[in-house]
Amino acid sequence: MSDMKQYVNDVLELVKRRDPDQVEFQNTVKEVLTTIVPVLESNPKYKEVKLLERMVEPERVVTFRVPWQDDKGEIQINRGYRVQMNSAIGPYKGGLRFHPSVNLSILKFLAFEQVFKNSLTGLPIGGGKGGSDFDPKGKSDNEVMRFCQSFMTELYRHIGPHTDVPAGDIGVGGREIGFLYGQYKRIRDAYDDAVLTGKGLTYGGSLTRTEATGYGLLYFVKNMLADKGDSLQGKTVVVSGAGNVAIYAIQKAQEFGAKVVTCSDSNGYVYDPNGINLDVVKQIKEVERGRIKEYAARVPSAEYHEGCKGVWTVKCDIALPCATQSEIDLESAKILVNNGVKLIAEGANMPSTLEAIDHYQKSKIMFGPAKAANAGGVATSALEMSQNSMRLSWTFEEVDKKLEGIMTNIYKNAKACAEKYGDPDNLVMGANISAFIKVANAMMAQGLV
Repeated sequence: MSDMKQYVNDVLELVKRRDPDQVEFQNTVKEVLTTIVPVLESNPKYKEVKLLERMVEPERVVTFRVPWQDDKGEIQINRGYRVQMNSAIGPYKGGLRFHPSVNLSILKFLAFEQVFKNSLTGLPIGGGKGGSDFDPKGKSDNEVMRFCQSFMTELYRHIGPHTDVPAGDIGVGGREIGFLYGQYKRIRDAYDDAVLTGKGLTYGGSLTRTEATGYGLLYFVKNMLADKGDSLQGKTVVVSGAGNVAIYAIQKAQEFGAKVVTCSDSNGYVYDPNGINLDVVKQIKEVERGRIKEYAARVPSAEYHEGCKGVWTVKCDIALPCATQSEIDLESAKILVNNGVKLIAEGANMPSTLEAIDHYQKSKIMFGPAKAANAGGVATSALEMSQNSMRLSWTFEEVDKKLEGIMTNIYKNAKACAEKYGDPDNLVMGANISAFIKVANAMMAQGLV
């Protein structure tokens, strides 16, 4: 074993020893560090200054209680978090997630991933993540507002336009961002609109932000295919999820000439051989906040199946996981490969397990990893910050063009690094190395901090 491979193994053991229960965090650290060995070997200085040991330790972790009152007058207590992972290249930037599954391991995994995703955009933003085990599903608007106000009453002291700029994530959409920003503004007595992104268009939000992650995913896929002399035209696509990422991935895929035949939620998935009717999905999910099974009741050609994992049994040319982390395990990956999938690109954060990714690569499947393929959302959040700072708004077309340019550059940089370090089709390695070099060099320049 080479000296640098041993160094990486030592750091991985350190992470396991310090946080033995944080499996999600351990997995994402392993995924990144095992791919950057070639860079470490050509830059031994990184080991001398214990760069990796610093990189896997958050700069700051804040946990706090969030008391709030439900509509019955009963007191509820949730737990709030903010993981400020790395600010070497800019203020912490990353979403807030409200979901019962939220814990420190998941947020550290997301924050670590965010550091490198944000680096790939080429924009001056560091990485962070936060949220709560609060579940907005089934809550009234007033309950959500009371929770958000209590959450921000603590969080406000840890964030700011030049310190930490949260955004939305699972369970945090336009409604929640509005309530959070209103409370921040009330407490700070200042219109710091660059402190949160994903805001409404009437108070500093950016056009294209809602569509950005899904659109960006398809711009990345378009580049992947173009490199092989191919396109999305006529391809059959399977998409998981039915939130913002999935909806706008479906929309852009259809614009590029593909036929998308599935979408899903946490209960199950719908299969429509005629192609998903996006107007129906938007009505159910964005207007009615309903369940995806309603789609089959309204569209005669569609079938509804209980269990969301079944979506990966549908034959396709392209698979786009856009729901949540670890939704494709090794078993599902094998089914996809056996059914003839040609390309998989991740719209969600780390939706494929490490074993699934290994199977894609051994099977020579084209693979777009999350930190590169789904970076369009945070890239457009950074563009929102720029517009807020300049006190102006760009048109939809202007933002969309900038987004497409950013995603093209992310692909080109990842591809170039993969080629430079000897594995031209390994975009996991290419993206990790491209992102790591920028963060590492910034940390080196700033000394022992």
